[in-house]
Amino acid sequence: MTTDAKIQKTQRRARRRQTIREEFTNLPNLVTLARIAIIPLVLVFIDDSDPVRSLVACLIFLGASVSDALDGYLARSRQMVTVVGKFLDPLADKLLVMAVLVFMVRIGRVPEWIAVLLIGRELAITGLRGIAISEGLVIAASRFGKNKTAFQLIGIAFLIMHFPYPLLGTNHVIDFHSVGLTVIYVSLVFSIFSAIQYFQFFLEAAEAKDRREAQAKEGSGDERPDGSD
Repeated sequence: MTTDAKIQKTQRRARRRQTIREEFTNLPNLVTLARIAIIPLVLVFIDDSDPVRSLVACLIFLGASVSDALDGYLARSRQMVTVVGKFLDPLADKLLVMAVLVFMVRIGRVPEWIAVLLIGRELAITGLRGIAISEGLVIAASRFGKNKTAFQLIGIAFLIMHFPYPLLGTNHVIDFHSVGLTVIYVSLVFSIFSAIQYFQFFLEAAEAKDRREAQAKEGSGDERPDGSD
């Protein structure tokens, strides 16, 4: 390799590093990083004996959940969609949900088997998406997956609240723990159905790709010189 080629290679590497640094520090990705950074704060405020601390933890958790929509909006509206953002955004979502689920298993608010199924589903679908991307497959978004996410976040928020709280302006009391468990059970049903749907979409996309490749080979095989003078 010549000296000029080495210099050009070094310059390309430097530009890539600079680009990555810039992507990490753009506004949407800073919002995403902040969502990851406040996860320990949520865990610190989850308290099995203090309703006020649990309420604070729930508010922080909801704020972190809402920031998921905020960073996506900022990235699209400011044309700041980046490779780093595409990696960080789903990572932040999963870290937030998994960390809170595991912590609430430890303090007895969530049954172990529910946490195992929910986390296992997330890991399986993440792996499936990775395979799909590497194979150039496009998997459509699942309606069940969107419902799963909504019910999961609501259920976790109620479980973080945990204690019975009176409805404002009434004498009615809501047991947030019981309601949260019910909503989590509903989210589990959507999780299972959405996982099945994702696997179906993956198989359909893989079969469609195989058919396209087979047709392309057949088409190239049919192209023969006519042999005329």
